[in-house]
Amino acid sequence: MPGISKNAAIALAATASLALLATACTGQSESTASDDPNARTTITFWHGWSAPGEVKAIQANVDRFEKEHPNITVKVVGNINDDKLNQALRAGGSNGPDVVSSFTTSNIGKFCSSGAFADLKPFIEKSKLDLDKIIPKPMLDYTQFEGTRCALPLLGDAYGLYYNKDAFEKAGIKAPPKTWSEFAKVAEKLTVTKGDSYSQLGFMPNYHGYETVVDHYMSQWDHAYFDADGKSNIAKDPAFAEMFTYQKKLVGSLGGFAKLEKYRNTFGDEWGAKHPFQTGQVAMQLDGEWRLGMAKAAGTDFEIGTAPMPVADDEVDEYGKGFLSGTIIGIAPQSKKQNAAWELVKYLTTDTEAVVSFANAIHNVPSTFAALKSPDLKVDEGFRTFLDIAQNEHSNTPPASVNGSTYQTTLQDFGYQYESGKVTDLRKGLEKTAQQIDTDIAQAK
Repeated sequence: MPGISKNAAIALAATASLALLATACTGQSESTASDDPNARTTITFWHGWSAPGEVKAIQANVDRFEKEHPNITVKVVGNINDDKLNQALRAGGSNGPDVVSSFTTSNIGKFCSSGAFADLKPFIEKSKLDLDKIIPKPMLDYTQFEGTRCALPLLGDAYGLYYNKDAFEKAGIKAPPKTWSEFAKVAEKLTVTKGDSYSQLGFMPNYHGYETVVDHYMSQWDHAYFDADGKSNIAKDPAFAEMFTYQKKLVGSLGGFAKLEKYRNTFGDEWGAKHPFQTGQVAMQLDGEWRLGMAKAAGTDFEIGTAPMPVADDEVDEYGKGFLSGTIIGIAPQSKKQNAAWELVKYLTTDTEAVVSFANAIHNVPSTFAALKSPDLKVDEGFRTFLDIAQNEHSNTPPASVNGSTYQTTLQDFGYQYESGKVTDLRKGLEKTAQQIDTDIAQAK
């Protein structure tokens, strides 16, 4: 979903505001809902979608909900980012939302630990929902923190490889690469230089290359961000050093950091028609399932292929996995209508028709097993790749942390330093970064 990934940058700002929210909401996660869900009432639902098609799609689901629950009227408020949401949750009062949603998956640790979102356990138990049989495990993982489930997934994103089939054919490449060593060879073969630049780049490996961020790369290696004691594991787990070494080597083989950055600065906006994959400036792109629809809408003049991203050479048996994220939805702890709010949350996240219709409308990955297998789901060959990635048992997302996305940002910042040559000792750099991550988490508790 463009909305989710587009808001990755918002996560950084949200981290600061959530720090304030944590002190305001701590201890409010237990449900004290006493409202009658069968009584006539009006609840308010805040969401972040803003594009006309997205707004229309969410309203269509709300209309269906109201038809099934004629006693509940839903006031929908769109285009709500995390800053607005946090301010309202801190303020409380009758003008605040009852049902809340966020694109910032990585902040679930803060939402749950601070009580910013209400604990859903009593509602789930009352409704007798067996979530393990309803929702894929990675999506369940990124909507809870340390045993507290304060959210449910509302559609998801799966990341994979887009490739220019015409460029592949011209270069004599028969199939997308399955391992990182194969990928490096393919990327070089697809790269066509022009003076001190490129007429076509096989792949933009730099960490500022839109979706080529550290956690998206790491999803293709078996790894553990934290050890059993909750301490940063990035300096001890060899997968991290392997990824950073590989990425930097790929940067070098494709022209070097400076040359690649100069070329990257010629790219169009990630969300516009002039995205470098859509214009043919790059032949391969790491991206989410939404890119397929955006590329087609932009009138891309070549055939597009999709596949999972490659995996580590010694992990080829896990080929097919990928990075997952998605929209999270929950209940405002200050709401006086939490039972009615739960009815809407339950409907939007577990009703198959609701999940399928929304997924079809905004080209996202459904977040329930039933919706993923529904005959009503609109699936073409390119989109099926992402459905398979979403259901792959090895697909993953970074673990939640009490300070949200801070540890990911710290590691990403190290990546910028290392790929550019400002840090040259990888081992010491990872050790220093791990220490910073541990310090930040300790201070947040």
